[in-house]
Amino acid sequence: MLEFTKPTIEYVELLPLLIVLGGACLGIILEAFLPRGKRWLPQVALTLVTIGAALGSTIWLATDLEERADGAARGLVGAEGSIIVDGPSLYLWGLILVFALAGTALFAERRLEHGVSAFAGQAAALPGSEAERESSAQGLEHTEIYPLLLFAVSGMLLFPASGDLLMMFVALEVLSLPLYLLCGLARRRRLLSQESALKYFLVGAFSSGFFLYGAALVYGYAGSVTFAGINEAVRNSAGDRTLLLAGIALLSVGLLFKVGAVPFQSWTPDVYQGAPTAVTAFMSAATKVAAFGALLRLLYVAFGAERWSWQPMLWVVAIATMIVGAVLAVVQTDVKRMLAYSSVAHTGFLLTGVLGVQSAGDLAEGQYTSLEGVLFYLTTYGFATVGAFAIVSVVRDAGGEATGYTRWAGLGKRSPLVAGAFAFFLLSMAGIPLTAGFIGKWAVFTSAMSAGAWPVVLVAIAASIMAVFFYVRHIRLMFFSDPEPGEVGAVSNPSVLTTATVAICLAATVVLGVVPGPVLDLVTRTGDFIR
Repeated sequence: MLEFTKPTIEYVELLPLLIVLGGACLGIILEAFLPRGKRWLPQVALTLVTIGAALGSTIWLATDLEERADGAARGLVGAEGSIIVDGPSLYLWGLILVFALAGTALFAERRLEHGVSAFAGQAAALPGSEAERESSAQGLEHTEIYPLLLFAVSGMLLFPASGDLLMMFVALEVLSLPLYLLCGLARRRRLLSQESALKYFLVGAFSSGFFLYGAALVYGYAGSVTFAGINEAVRNSAGDRTLLLAGIALLSVGLLFKVGAVPFQSWTPDVYQGAPTAVTAFMSAATKVAAFGALLRLLYVAFGAERWSWQPMLWVVAIATMIVGAVLAVVQTDVKRMLAYSSVAHTGFLLTGVLGVQSAGDLAEGQYTSLEGVLFYLTTYGFATVGAFAIVSVVRDAGGEATGYTRWAGLGKRSPLVAGAFAFFLLSMAGIPLTAGFIGKWAVFTSAMSAGAWPVVLVAIAASIMAVFFYVRHIRLMFFSDPEPGEVGAVSNPSVLTTATVAICLAATVVLGVVPGPVLDLVTRTGDFIR
């Protein structure tokens, strides 16, 4: 007779995740019972309080982290082995929640659209129809975006903390489905927004299928879906090796799609351009943090003993991603598409860091492991890209956001502070010294060099030099070019929400470039993954 064993859930250690899920469910209840015209303020307040409480509990857990289980690693394997709360998980959670706070502030911006948000008033209305015009005239807006954001954040928190393939797949779907919806809710350029959402959904569905099929093959090889069980099977060389290699390849497709690596980057420019800029800002930073955390855990924990099999694949993908991202960014004439291809190039730089040395014992003094380098790079890139997209949202003309290059000509003369902040974010992305981006690239490049991946580092340096061209070209356009006759972009007066977001991101980019020591020390103290 089979006996049922009650599962043990570590509620305290999973508190940040539970807080976000609880806030998302409460947001759905508010949508059901509050009148439509009175939902905005409660939803914004609930979202900010929820994310703030989750961030506070994450900091508390990080400070209280102690030796658990066998004492070999700092952290906890919880939820019957499905969720792992260790140093890297908590750092990634904190980073995701910080960017979620910034995303919420941008979501709540209403002054730029004359009292309403940048999201559609009625998503089901056909673009250009009478129903859409009526919803705009009435000032309607979708406050469902806040529960959707919280659900996406919950998936992002779960993604890098997953302890088995099934939980990782669930997290992948939970973070992806709300983003598909959010990308199609732009108030302006409705057809472009809907097209971006459909492309994101279709390509995401294919990537999910690849991931699930890969999980089935790895289970066929190892007889287990837990990362610890897979790692043990790989070390013991148990099962059919063909299943293992095919499974690693298919799982990698699913995760490389989420990070926007070549050849799975085709969705990136269209989605970044068509989605509401607030969604683009949040998605470009938080999704990349969650996806790289999951990729690192999968490759290092489950397939760490098979490093020499997946490493050549990542060499090729990293090189192709850097070259394609840098080359295609040069020919763009739209700011959001330029930043999208810039994001692709940065994915290649991050993959270069993944190729680095995994153990601190194999490094000389002053060098950083691949995990430490990637975590710091994610921090620097996240602040720069959120700040850059926040500025894009305030440069406008009569048709809304002015994303064409010609609209930005002479912006430095009309609004020197805004243009200067945007220029600084671009310089950080380019990796210019005394910016956060320079320290981030130095960390991942030195880690990869220590592992012998010098050809990839050489390509990364060449791609960085190429990237300087299109970043500096845009800076020259803003400060040293005169606008053509016709309408030009002007800086609208945003609320304190967008202003504070830009100011915080700018301050973080400056501090991380001038005084990176405290954050580098924090990254070092996070330790390694529980294996």
